[in-house]
Amino acid sequence: MKLSSILPLSLTLVVVSACQSSSINKDDLARTLKENPDIISKAILAHPTQYIEALQNAAKLAQDDLRKKQELEEKKKLETSFENPLVASIRKDEAIRGTKGAPITLVEYSDFECPFCSRSYETVKSLMNKYQGKIQFVYKHLPLSFHEQAMISAQYYEAIRLQSEQKAFQFHDEIFAQQRKLKNGKAFLNETAKKVGVDLNRLNKDLESDIVKQRIAEDMAEAQKFGMEGTPGFLLNGVPIKGAYPEEHFEQILSELKTRGKLKI
Repeated sequence: MKLSSILPLSLTLVVVSACQSSSINKDDLARTLKENPDIISKAILAHPTQYIEALQNAAKLAQDDLRKKQELEEKKKLETSFENPLVASIRKDEAIRGTKGAPITLVEYSDFECPFCSRSYETVKSLMNKYQGKIQFVYKHLPLSFHEQAMISAQYYEAIRLQSEQKAFQFHDEIFAQQRKLKNGKAFLNETAKKVGVDLNRLNKDLESDIVKQRIAEDMAEAQKFGMEGTPGFLLNGVPIKGAYPEEHFEQILSELKTRGKLKI
């Protein structure tokens, strides 16, 4: 909330306090301020403590009101997504972790360099263990421009996926487990690729290929279509989750899906 939007309310409170009035007509107040603009500065100087308190109270009221409006808007969006879930494209050659065709589908739009994605990696692991045999996980790319190693890491993942889905997911796990080493750039990425048993000659040929770059571009376009502006972003059976929410949030959505008869596990 900008200070300029708070000032009118806080100044009104100060003037009322300074005038020792229990009630005041807004039109009269406006006319008084117009005719005597110095009354504001005089009131502030005469009652600086009340002014600061009024400003702080006004800011808190404005912030609380904005938060409530945002929460209401999010609830409306969530309600809409339960009835009209978003549908991610799952390609025929998609790398799927877990059980293909499982009743729970978790799609992530992620950035290998994003610290919040690293946190969500642990949440995904926990969900995969808890719902083993009932969940399929799809990893998609949303490398952010201000993360220097994000795009090249996504290219490595996709180039490795062309060789082996299993090795691609091993690479995925290694990157998130040692994310801080991404600052070493290709040296770390090559070391990790070698560790998971990749054909490095083929990797280097595929790294800048059109098929790799096109796939990443498609993921990014899909994320944008779904309003995913930051990372991580998820679709849990079509219900969007924007941010690194705790596991309990995912569980609440699954519970609601079951209550509505949209999930049977």
